[in-house]
Amino acid sequence: MLRGLAIFFVLMNHVNIRLLIAKVPYTHALPDQLVSSLVWNGQMGVQIFFAISGFLITSTTIRRWGSLSRVSVRGFYLMRFARIAPLLLLLLTVLSILHIARFEDFVVSSKTGGLSQALFAALTFHVNVLEAKRGYLPGNWDILWSLSVEEAFYFFFPLVARLFGRGKMFIFFLIGFVALGPFARTVLTHGNEIWKEYSYLGGMDAIALGCLTALLVSRFRFSRLILWMLGSLGVALLVFCLGFSLRAEAWGLDRTGLDMTILAVGTCMIVATAAQTNWKSARVAYPLLTLGQRSYEVYLTHMFVVFALFQLFVLAGKPMGAVLPLFIVVVVFAGLLGEVVARFYSEPLNRFIRDRWGNRPSSVGSLVEADASIRPEASAER
Repeated sequence: MLRGLAIFFVLMNHVNIRLLIAKVPYTHALPDQLVSSLVWNGQMGVQIFFAISGFLITSTTIRRWGSLSRVSVRGFYLMRFARIAPLLLLLLTVLSILHIARFEDFVVSSKTGGLSQALFAALTFHVNVLEAKRGYLPGNWDILWSLSVEEAFYFFFPLVARLFGRGKMFIFFLIGFVALGPFARTVLTHGNEIWKEYSYLGGMDAIALGCLTALLVSRFRFSRLILWMLGSLGVALLVFCLGFSLRAEAWGLDRTGLDMTILAVGTCMIVATAAQTNWKSARVAYPLLTLGQRSYEVYLTHMFVVFALFQLFVLAGKPMGAVLPLFIVVVVFAGLLGEVVARFYSEPLNRFIRDRWGNRPSSVGSLVEADASIRPEASAER
């Protein structure tokens, strides 16, 4: 559900940006906080993604290999490749074709280095660095900045875990990332607005918090009272960060970079509570839950939906009455496209790579047992 909420905010943000570029004054009669909460929380959504990612990857690593110090570096990289690479490579292929065909909204300008530079940055996970130096890439390329942050973290994750996973050094390593996060979003940006949002350290604090949460949950069992308090406080922090962002900005939390840290802490509190209570979402939240389960596919493909539907909106004369339907239809169609891509492409290839090279009963740390008793964990990881 949290991932569903996160991708919802990303979708709303990207539609909002298209409307602003087209100078559609749809927010004039709306309260400022409502506008901020609904269409300006895209960056917050990515921060939620990072925190959940850290928790899931660390939890799965512990389940798969028993402890962080026993993680198979090859196995870890193989699992990341199986999950990330198939759709990423397909996306880059499609974007390259659209660039060569000179489709509007898909051409990488020479100012930002052209197609070859964008491809190199995407494949070596430094799109964020490229944009900070040369400016924003087209929308479908720009979203890869978050993948750059995430995969840079996970490149070193198994190596550091193997070396320091047994003792407290690994925990101190993660705490260091958490401490550096606010500084990375403020003083270390040196006035670069893109780097303020896209820097490696500016996102890695949330991933590290997720990792720490997974370690905490795996080692300690909390009482029902403590879990209730954790969950309640986590929800309160999320509501404050997402629903009262203007107040947080007035208090200087954005200026100090603490707003994102507080959001990540709140997310981790909710995740820890859900993990130890086996909380199940209500049926009414099924659409949001489904959107979250396909968040990776939705995230990498949603700009195609945004651009296509926005073009129809422009061709219709940019009617104000169609703005709300535009937001709704984008969310629905982006979710459907993500489901189709996941079901018929990325998931089959994910399973094939794992079954062929890493997810066999004879593989080190395999989640496949002879009686398949823990098979659901493999599904949950995906």
